[in-house]
Amino acid sequence: MRNNSNSRGGRRPQSAERKRTPFRRPGEGNLPRTRRVREDAPFSERAGLASPREAFGQMESEADGYRGFADRPIALDIIDRARQQQTPADLPTEKLQKALADAGLGSRRDMEALIASGVVTVNGQTATVGDRVTAADMIRVEGRLVRRTMAASSTPRVLMYHKMAGEIVSRDDPEGRPSVFARLPRVSGARWVAVGRLDFNTEGLLLFTTSGALANRLMHPRYEIDREYAVRVIGELEAEQMLQLQQGIELEDGMAKFDKLEDQGGTGMNHWYLVQIREGRNREVRRMFEAVGMTVSRLIRVRYGAVSLPKTLPRGKRMELTPEEVRAWMLDLDEAEKKMAAAAPAKAEAKKAEKAAAREKARARARAESEAEAREARRGTRFKEGKSDRTGVPMWEARDMSDRPTQRRRTGERS
Repeated sequence: MRNNSNSRGGRRPQSAERKRTPFRRPGEGNLPRTRRVREDAPFSERAGLASPREAFGQMESEADGYRGFADRPIALDIIDRARQQQTPADLPTEKLQKALADAGLGSRRDMEALIASGVVTVNGQTATVGDRVTAADMIRVEGRLVRRTMAASSTPRVLMYHKMAGEIVSRDDPEGRPSVFARLPRVSGARWVAVGRLDFNTEGLLLFTTSGALANRLMHPRYEIDREYAVRVIGELEAEQMLQLQQGIELEDGMAKFDKLEDQGGTGMNHWYLVQIREGRNREVRRMFEAVGMTVSRLIRVRYGAVSLPKTLPRGKRMELTPEEVRAWMLDLDEAEKKMAAAAPAKAEAKKAEKAAAREKARARARAESEAEAREARRGTRFKEGKSDRTGVPMWEARDMSDRPTQRRRTGERS
């Protein structure tokens, strides 16, 4: 009779060593369950992309020579300046226990006891019972940010998304390609507005916001919001090519140049460069490298204005900026706008004149090309019909006129 191992008397003793499942790689036993699963499996299988862990390891390895990702999305100095310039007297205040109660954490009496226990902080400082807060203050309970309706209504939401290659920045695509909007959360009473675009094969930081005014401010050319890209090319730039890219390259739609061009190293055929540009024209970075004879094999946007792509954000995932970070960024934009307000009219006129000159140059080039094509077409037609280029007389009917008199005969002259 077979011995049933599941019976009470026949259960086998478990081994002291934990059995390793085939789905867990060595060294990942302490990782959370949500990080063990490959997060972008359907997209990576279609596009042939590596997993986020492998991609970050490749970019940060010594062989690849890339150091582009930041530790946090917005620098601490920007947030500190925003905290120092806050004017709570100009904003409506309310008691801290009321703000916590309105957030749904409990009654006011319970919130007073919670504040007295010392687990509530306001802008990083331990709060006390009776403190008053505004919409600009950051309240945390045991380190967790308290979401308040008053603060959310006055501050637009900003979302960071790590775009993968093989996604399109559009809501509708006739070809049925995957869209980045399918990865975004739903918002009630609003919609996500994309701040600029990235090409189908371009990766990196992509920003979304619920405020159309903020999106227009970040995309308008007159504000000159700088973008930073990590560019991997096949081969290595020469010194003359780097100088040409920094001084200016003439493209079809005008002059373009890099405000910063840094060599990030690399081995083999691939080489990394970190570039900075203040415009968002279509495929501008790729076209500039193509103008000097280089082929871009990978393009990653690592920064947009003051927001950098954090290391903790894998490809295909999103992360929302806190209201404090959004307000600090908007305050930094206001300061930059005030500094450039004096020189804005002159820059606008110079830019307008540059665009007009580029358009006139393009028209002159187009006219010259069309005239050359027309001349070639006329010459080709004459030769095809067997006519001479000068007289238009067919070659086989040409006459010898070497003895032709140069003057008409006078009246009464003998022949």
